Amino acid sequence: MINVEKEFVGKMFSLNGKVAIVTGATGALGSAVAAGYGFSGAKVVLTARNKEKLAAFAEELKKAGVECACFAADPANEDDVKAIVKFATDTYGKVDILGACHGFNAPKNIIEQSAAEWKAIMDADCTSVYLLAKYVAEQMVKQGHGGKMVITSSARSKMGMAGYTGYCTAKGGVDLMVQSLACDLTTKYGINVNSINPTVFRSDLTEWMFDKDSAVYQNFLKRLPIGRLGEPSDFVGLAVFLASPASDFLTGGNYDATGGYWAC
Repeated sequence: MINVEKEFVGKMFSLNGKVAIVTGATGALGSAVAAGYGFSGAKVVLTARNKEKLAAFAEELKKAGVECACFAADPANEDDVKAIVKFATDTYGKVDILGACHGFNAPKNIIEQSAAEWKAIMDADCTSVYLLAKYVAEQMVKQGHGGKMVITSSARSKMGMAGYTGYCTAKGGVDLMVQSLACDLTTKYGINVNSINPTVFRSDLTEWMFDKDSAVYQNFLKRLPIGRLGEPSDFVGLAVFLASPASDFLTGGNYDATGGYWAC
């Protein structure tokens, strides 16, 4: 007896009719996720701090056929987060998906790092996720039909590294927050919350690490069964999956996007 509906399988990765907020939309991963959500049928609210870059990316997506709007804001600022959610609902009437793709790091040994620098990392990478989850969840609860939160964490959430005390701690907090949010939000409100934990993906900041002849690249490959570093396109499938009906049974998960780095 077949107990899987053909109609569900045909549409299980579709985001048609959904509205997604994507933070960090001008970054390598955020722009890939925004495009992936848009190409999967969602209307996308793009947000990042750089207004000019954000507007330019929005025009690029529109030319590619994605329905989107942009709103410059800082996800670590509570008033800005409230404004993001209001803009999304004013523009498209609802919020179904949160794709939190922003991040910040300023690597430094704890002996040299000031308490203010620590706080800046924690606010940018951890407090910001709390604020987004809180105000997006409030909107989803008002709507009454659940939603999906897909939070970008890091492979470093579960592995320490010299100079990364602030970053690793913040991302570890994000992973535990995701698990706690699932306990708060999924059973009662139908809001699934999961994180994606990437290793190094290509971006303007990491391009130097992709020199195949460098010691840094060769050292990474010793721990990467996949045999290469990540490209933004490698991130899209998991991000769309966790926002789609295909992942309806998944919540509170921290999903490996490391090319096997955690396995070695």
